[in-house]
Amino acid sequence: MGSRMFRLLLLGIFTALFMDEGIRYCHKCDLYDGYKCLSSMGRCWKFNVLNYERVCTTDHFYFNDRLTGRYFYRYSTLSCRACEEGMIQLFHDLVRETYCCNSGDWCNDGDSSMDLIHPYRSRPKEDNPEST
Repeated sequence: MGSRMFRLLLLGIFTALFMDEGIRYCHKCDLYDGYKCLSSMGRCWKFNVLNYERVCTTDHFYFNDRLTGRYFYRYSTLSCRACEEGMIQLFHDLVRETYCCNSGDWCNDGDSSMDLIHPYRSRPKEDNPEST
């Protein structure tokens, strides 16, 4: 009985390893401000078994300005959690927009949603030795 279970275990492992789809890698960041990750940027992975399985997730958070009645971008999170696209109001003044992708590895880069408007912030100046 023990050798039979071992054979089934090996069969399962080889099936997972030799599948055509392979493993999908995604970015992982708890606080992405639109330009860079303010917490530690990491990576996560999942098996990409089915074509409709969406594994890389980007959550954009917006807050409501009571004076203008508009929603403004606040921050994003990048992860590998199970994904369902859409918008949901978390609190009375906070909305989460979820964007899923399965187009390739590292497809959740924070800028993957085309309708995202970044807040006005000056980018950090890069050291350019030619201008000095």
